[in-house]
Amino acid sequence: MNQKQMARMVGAAVLGFAALSASAQNVAIVNGKAVPLARVNALKAQIEASGQPIAPEMDKMIKDEVIAREIFMQEASRRGLAASDAYKQQMEMARQTVLIRALFEDFQKKNPVTDAEAKAEYDKFVEANGGKEYKASHILVESEDRAKAIIAEVKAGKSFEEIAKKESKDPGSGARGGDLDWANPNNYVPEFTEALIKLKKGELTAAPVKSQFGWHIIRMDDERQAEMPKFEDVKPQIMQQLQQTKLQQFQDQLRKNAKVQ
Repeated sequence: MNQKQMARMVGAAVLGFAALSASAQNVAIVNGKAVPLARVNALKAQIEASGQPIAPEMDKMIKDEVIAREIFMQEASRRGLAASDAYKQQMEMARQTVLIRALFEDFQKKNPVTDAEAKAEYDKFVEANGGKEYKASHILVESEDRAKAIIAEVKAGKSFEEIAKKESKDPGSGARGGDLDWANPNNYVPEFTEALIKLKKGELTAAPVKSQFGWHIIRMDDERQAEMPKFEDVKPQIMQQLQQTKLQQFQDQLRKNAKVQ
């Protein structure tokens, strides 16, 4: 074999390898146009990002979808739809959506929530909601005079629960005989809380308590130490909440700094 023959064989082998390599980068050739394998990978990534796992048997279905899209795109182009105003407007909206999503993802990647931040948020929650919980009952009426009369009636032996069912203006607790169930005292309006925490178990307020809702007759039925969830149990929710808060603050700051005329 002479040098020319050798060169032709090597050249043919190189061209064949190049053609094979190019073919390996495509999922198909549709009407003479190559459909790159990257589209399949992009669609897979999109599916996985939605939280849906990709089973091996889905590969053919995904490839078929990519090929079908190419067929439809070619027909849309043949009809000149890419030049329509509606198409251009939708493409602009899609471009904005992709860029904004990329901006937010970039911010979150560069500003992750730390374990220390999550623990500090948890500690604030425990401080605000820890301590004692109270099981209270109340009767809500419109006038101070009627409230005083109810206190006297209960002290004389009349049923607190029956009066609550008949007269309380709080429909939720009234139907349950005034029962407010267990709650952190900070859940109530300040006047109610201040009166409640001074009572002993089973004790009734000596005088009606006025709030924005009317006049309360309050009974403290029981108290207990509040049970707080462990940090590790609620850490994922705290991290997610803080991440959303950081992102919202970032968006608000961008709006504040923008010069809108």
